[in-house]
Formats: sequence, C-alpha cells, structure tokens
Amino acid sequence: MRKIAFACLSLLLITGVSCKDAKKEKDGQAVELEAATSEKFSLVKDSTKVSFTAYKTTEKLPVGGKFTQINIKETKDASTPLQALNGTTFSIPVSSLFTNDATGTRDPKILEFFFGVMENTELISGKFIVSGEDKCSVDVTLNGKTQNIPLDHTMTGDNSYAFSGVMNLENWDALNAVASINKACEALHTGKDGVSKTWSEVAVHAEVLLQEN
Repeated sequence: MRKIAFACLSLLLITGVSCKDAKKEKDGQAVELEAATSEKFSLVKDSTKVSFTAYKTTEKLPVGGKFTQINIKETKDASTPLQALNGTTFSIPVSSLFTNDATGTRDPKILEFFFGVMENTELISGKFIVSGEDKCSVDVTLNGKTQNIPLDHTMTGDNSYAFSGVMNLENWDALNAVASINKACEALHTGKDGVSKTWSEVAVHAEVLLQEN
C-alpha cells in the first residue's frame, strides 16, 4: 500500500509540474502573439512624394515633373505597412506643379493649356486601395471623372515604399487637354520627323514612409 501511495503522489507531482510548465509556455506564446498583434503602422504624412513623367514627340522623349504639395486627408493605423495605406485619401493642388524648367515658361503653360481646359481641376484627388495579396491601386479623380490606376510597389527601405503606374488620360476624357497643350507647345513637341505629338499616357510615381507606433 505504501508503494502504491508513493507512486500516486509521485504521479501527481510530475503532472502538476508538467501542467505548470505547459501553462508557462502557453502564457509565453500568448504574450508573443499579443506583442505581434499590438504592433501598429501609420503613414508619415509629410513624407509623401508624387512625381510624373509625360512624353513628347513621336520618339517619346520624357518630360519629368512633380507636385510639391500633397494633402493627406484620411489615414488609419494597421498591423502591416500596406494595410495602413488602405483607404488613405488625398488631394493635390495642381498649382504646386514643378517641372524644374530653367526658362520658367513650361509650368504656366501646363497650368493654363492642360489643367485649365479641364473641369474641376484645381485639385487632383484620390484614394489608395490595397486588396487581397497586397495588390495596390489608386482611384484618381480628374476632369470630373474617377478612374482606377493599378500600381506596382517595391519596398525601398525600412517601412518605405515606392509605387508606380500608368495613367492613360483618355480614361479621364482628357484628350482635349492633351490636344490643347500640344498646340501650345507645338514647336517644342515636334521631333526629327517634323511631327508634333504629346502622348496621352503619363507614368506616375509615389513614395511614402511609414512608422511603427
């Protein structure tokens, strides 16, 4: 009987220690999980940069530019950097256009003969969208129309991303604006073949930085 009692007592002690160890391990995993899920990311608003490349002549020579002011309207915190961008809305004053033209004549022409012939183009506005499998796109409102631009994205550093896409102005009913700026810059947009051309597609590029909270 003493042997049986001793065996039972030993079993209880072993079981108790094992349960405690299991509980500690389980509690440790819970703490790690809680720490992981509590990690949050948010957009550093004043870090956002937006640039573009337009094209002229039949040789498709690039003309680069950027907007120096981007107003971020709505953001949220999320557990991943890209999800923190999902739903972010913004507006860009077209008056903040800058193409680094030494003559100082290009920007006024674009504002007058391109944006100036569109509807409601004091601002370009949009909404950033992240869908399944981290697919990114942006809804852009221009000339009274809203269309979507699919975006490629790359991670350029710790919590920093670059996005690129192609905006076909035909989708925003803006071919009249393309024809207008081409006429205003006819000589400058004439290539070696003697043809003046302004392309309706514009490459767009954006860079953002996120922070861990």
